[in-house]
Amino acid sequence: MTFPAVYTGKEMLKVAICGGSGYAGSELLRLLSRHREVRITAVTSERSSGSRVVDLFPHLRGLLDLSFEPLDPEILLKKADLFFLALPHAASQDAVNFFFSGGRRVIDLSADFRLRDPDVYEEWYGVRHEYRSVLRRAVYGLPELYRRKIRKARVVANPGCYPTGALLGLYPALKEGLIEPDSIVIDSKSGTSGAGRKAAVPYSFCEVNESFRAYGIATHRHTPEIEQELSVIHGAGVRVDFTPHLLPVNRGILTTIHCRLKNKDLDTARLLELYLDTYRREPFVRIYDGDSLPDVRNVRGTNFCDIGVRVNRRTGALIVVTAIDNLLKGASGQAVQNMNIMMGFKETEGLDLFAPLP
Repeated sequence: MTFPAVYTGKEMLKVAICGGSGYAGSELLRLLSRHREVRITAVTSERSSGSRVVDLFPHLRGLLDLSFEPLDPEILLKKADLFFLALPHAASQDAVNFFFSGGRRVIDLSADFRLRDPDVYEEWYGVRHEYRSVLRRAVYGLPELYRRKIRKARVVANPGCYPTGALLGLYPALKEGLIEPDSIVIDSKSGTSGAGRKAAVPYSFCEVNESFRAYGIATHRHTPEIEQELSVIHGAGVRVDFTPHLLPVNRGILTTIHCRLKNKDLDTARLLELYLDTYRREPFVRIYDGDSLPDVRNVRGTNFCDIGVRVNRRTGALIVVTAIDNLLKGASGQAVQNMNIMMGFKETEGLDLFAPLP
């Protein structure tokens, strides 16, 4: 398949957002409306079709003048060179295939192209993958691990929010073979925006406020995604215990990872040195090298992943704490970062100047 050169550097890149009325879609609108290299030419929403974007999201007034439209792939294909898909899981397959086949670049924020094995996808999501040839072309969009592949990609599968914090927290130690791969326990807490913008009783104010609970124990769909990427890093199969929790806050994910060190003589200073060295050139990873540890408050509205490490010398355990904004580094911010890499833009463009949060 021959793809056109969709960006020449002489004009702004035309982008469309499919599924723009959800939380991830609204963040894409906010970030891209301030991006100096792109122009938003279309935004879709089935339930808000015909409505002005600023009527649904008043915080975007003065930043763009668009109305939501239905997702008609043939019409949209003519309007944009790159497509962001912020659609529900299993709903992206057809659109990704259509835009990809039409010679466009695609960044998919759903899980439809994250899992390389279509049988694993079907097992965890209960849906057959209909476009296996496109799946083989998709690149997992975690820039800190796959930047070179993302540069050449035509389809990028944007990572899940929980996997982003967990993978960045484990990558240096697992890559260097410092931890026992069968000892990994991942404990994550997310704000309620991670469940999406839909109305549902478990996520209503009275159910979430002054509450804190675990969910999806041993069944959460991000588990195979985490295991897939950790297995690539390790070079052999890895299984983890992953438990998510629901925090009574709007946004943010705090992840605490426990694992056994192979060498119990390692200390916190040595691990900090490793993490600082691994991520020293990464624009969106910050390592806490003092007494403080990551806090979701300090990443809110940013594309940063903050990481802290501690070694428990008494038990020989490595404890890693990460914090991200689930809607930014865990979704839309990372999608914009991937677009910047794909198109040869400055990687931090649109992400170093943050519009006010709604």
